[in-house]
Amino acid sequence: MRIMVCLDGSKHSLRGLDVAILLAKQSDALIIGVHSDTIFSAFSAVRAPILPEKKWTNEAKGIIRDAQKKVEKNKIKFEGIVIGGHSSGIDLTTFANNPVNRINQIVIGARGMGFPKELFFGSTSNFILHKAKAPVTVVK
Repeated sequence: MRIMVCLDGSKHSLRGLDVAILLAKQSDALIIGVHSDTIFSAFSAVRAPILPEKKWTNEAKGIIRDAQKKVEKNKIKFEGIVIGGHSSGIDLTTFANNPVNRINQIVIGARGMGFPKELFFGSTSNFILHKAKAPVTVVK
């Protein structure tokens, strides 16, 4: 079993990571922590390329490192991935829907910004919930 957890360094994504850890303990799963680095050009949103570690920003390194420590402390296997793209929702869904990645479950923490902000900024968790092929757990 491969559980993808979406990581952005926020307290909401860490709550999602906690739920992914609980699920992984129950199913002896691998947790794949995925961070979408949206500083890249629009062309990459179509592919959501996996970035080699040497191209990770310091922020991305910190997010993945912190998640890895938390997961491995619970004796669960962890794989950290940073994808380069343009829009988190599209990037994360593209990664999750790629059959090569074999994602069985997606866990994402929701910020719950509310209706007015979602009109202008969209909702990553809502996008993934509706566009991902794997089951999605949204953690509030």
